[in-house]
Amino acid sequence: MNKFIPFTLNIGGELLKANRPLVMGILNVTPDSFYSVSRCPDEASIIKRIETIEEGGADIIDIGGYSSRPMAEDISPDEEYARLSKGLSLIKRYAPDTIISIDTFRADVARRCIENYGASIINDISGGTLDDNMFATVGRLGMPYILMHMRGNPTTMTKLTDYTDVTADVISDLSHKVSLLVENGVNDIIIDPGFGFSKNVEQNYELMAHLEEFKVFNMPLLVGISRKSMIYKLLETTPEQSLNGTSVLNTIALMAGASILRVHDVAQAVETVKIVETTLNQ
Repeated sequence: MNKFIPFTLNIGGELLKANRPLVMGILNVTPDSFYSVSRCPDEASIIKRIETIEEGGADIIDIGGYSSRPMAEDISPDEEYARLSKGLSLIKRYAPDTIISIDTFRADVARRCIENYGASIINDISGGTLDDNMFATVGRLGMPYILMHMRGNPTTMTKLTDYTDVTADVISDLSHKVSLLVENGVNDIIIDPGFGFSKNVEQNYELMAHLEEFKVFNMPLLVGISRKSMIYKLLETTPEQSLNGTSVLNTIALMAGASILRVHDVAQAVETVKIVETTLNQ
C-alpha cells in the first residue's frame, strides 16, 4: 500500500496543491457515449449532471463532446466545439468555481475552450498522436496536460493489442511522449495508462496489478476505469451494473498510488477516497 504523494498543478496561473487524491467527474455532452446514463445531449440533462457532479464533491469536471467508445461516430471539430460550448457555458453558470478539463484530442478545439471559457486542463485520449499540433499548443498555452496511452483511434484501437509486456510497453511509449512534451515547454503532465484503450480485458488487469510501476514518472497518475468493459466483461454484466466493480478497482488504484480518479459516480468515488486515505494515514 502506498500513501498519497501530494502534487501541484498550475491552474489558470494559480497553484493548486493537492494533499489528497482528486475526483474528476465526467460530463459527456454527447448522444452516444458507451454508458448510456452519462449522455447529456441537451441543456436540461447537462444542468442536472453538473448539479450531480457538484453535489457529489468533485474537484474537476471533465467535459467531452466526442465519444471515444469503439466504433463511435466521427464528428467534425466544429460540431465537437459546438457541443462543448453548450456544456461549458452551463458549467460557468452553475459551477463557476470548479476546475474544468477538456476531453479532446484536437488542439484547436482545446485552445478555443481554454481561451473562450477558461478551461484549465487538456485531457487528450490520443497522447498527441491524432493531432500533430497538440504538444506545441499545450506548451504555448501553459496548461496541465493529461497524457493518455492509446494506439490508433477509437475505430481501430481494439485491434491494436499486441504487446511484448503491456506495462513496460505503455511506460516506454509514455516516456517518449513525456520527453516531447518537455521539449515543447509543458511543465504539468498527468500520466494516464489508458485503461480500456487498445488493451484487452486481461491486459487491463495486468496494468492495474503493476500500477505502482508508473511512479517512475514522478508525476500525478490518473486512473479512469469507471464502468468500463474491463469490469462488465469480466463479471458478465453491463455498464449499468458496474458501480461496485468500479469502486473496487478505484480502491485498488488508490492503494497503488493513483492521484486522480476519473468517474461517472462522483459521490461514491469521494467516499472511496476518504476511506482509503483514512486507512493509509493510520
